[in-house]
Amino acid sequence: MARVVALVGDLMLASRVEATLAGAGHEVMLTRLDAEPNAGADLIVADVDEVDPASVVSLGKPVLGFYRHTDPEKRRRAEAAGVDLVVPRSRLARELPELVEGLLRS
Repeated sequence: MARVVALVGDLMLASRVEATLAGAGHEVMLTRLDAEPNAGADLIVADVDEVDPASVVSLGKPVLGFYRHTDPEKRRRAEAAGVDLVVPRSRLARELPELVEGLLRS
């Protein structure tokens, strides 16, 4: 079980992230986009459309970033900032537990 901080502004998606990860056995903390994520987290899931990827990466935790597929520039910016894995929202919705497990193992 890992402690996962979710920086997700979309309430529907946030609840889906929380339910999916809790169902996979993780402790999930939903955090406001303007709040500093909890330093005790093992992994951060962040909406790179809404938060500055560099500020999240600076926390020194693995980061799973996601973006709207219509804005590939956000993906490039997040990758350049050092986000560990950046995926479209659709892939996040389909593969969230597997993506989190992969990052936790690496």
